[in-house]
Amino acid sequence: MSTPRHLASQPPFPATRLRRLRRAGWARALVAEHHLRPADLVQPFFVLDGHGRREPVGSLPGIERLSIDLLVPQVERCARLGIPMVALFPCTPADRKTVDGREAWNPENLLCRAIRTLKRAVPEVGLMGDVALDPYTTTGQDGIVRDGVILNDETIEALVRQALCQAEAGCDVIAPSDMMDGRVGAIRKALDAAGHSQAIILAYAAKYASAFYGPFRDAVGSASALGKADKKTYQMDPANLSEALREVALDLAEGADMVMVKPGLPYLDVIARVKEAFGAPTLAYHVSGEYAMVKAAAERGWLDGPACMMECLLAFKRAGADGILTYAALEVAERLARQG
Repeated sequence: MSTPRHLASQPPFPATRLRRLRRAGWARALVAEHHLRPADLVQPFFVLDGHGRREPVGSLPGIERLSIDLLVPQVERCARLGIPMVALFPCTPADRKTVDGREAWNPENLLCRAIRTLKRAVPEVGLMGDVALDPYTTTGQDGIVRDGVILNDETIEALVRQALCQAEAGCDVIAPSDMMDGRVGAIRKALDAAGHSQAIILAYAAKYASAFYGPFRDAVGSASALGKADKKTYQMDPANLSEALREVALDLAEGADMVMVKPGLPYLDVIARVKEAFGAPTLAYHVSGEYAMVKAAAERGWLDGPACMMECLLAFKRAGADGILTYAALEVAERLARQG
């Protein structure tokens, strides 16, 4: 094995002592290769119907479902801390769920009302709307189901309606998270035709059929509907890496402005390969299960929760992520502010 070029020019120990630059805090800060900033973070929120309502999410310590009026001050808090964007996920009332998820393109649905309110109240913060049917279907699936099969092309038609509905409400970033083939191109074409050519598309390009999504499904209320079913016929196999690159290439070719890898920590290699291969803005989702594991272990005194959370998020930056969706965004941004 040949010696890497950056090592070949270095004299051996004792002339070279790498610990010299680790000896003092100022030196470590000076030569740090990657940094975490509030501007790297996106805070997800779960939107609840009603007024003055808040509900803790038992499987996501520190996270609550919030009605729109209580959500406004939290997004204002994001603005003060320098968090540039928030992601919105609706907790759709059960009586609004149907097999086809038609509430997704109702202009007066919970998400659209939240978008309009937040855009007026905190216009400087970007709003990301989730485009998928699972919060709206009685099956808990991201697409339309017929005879046990998730229909691709019929689902795309529904997703286009949903995306247009969000864009009309003022959503800045349309984020299809469904993993149907061809949906990015269809959404881009429809947005442009409707006069929304400035709407950003963030494609969940490499979204895996992961076991780490459980707390999220609890939070949006799709877990009970999904039951023992899974999403393996449209979300990616965790064994695959090359397939992720094909997915990203297709989504970028269809008009995606940014791409997402989800989950995060178990897929750092995917993030690195995607960023290296395409150079496009690449986000990572530090998903609910990853966040909950750190929080649960910290509650039991098994590890230093804040330090571990910071280390996890820094790992995303090291892998090449430009931005990170994480339920810890607000607490991490406040910690960074205290550190100056």
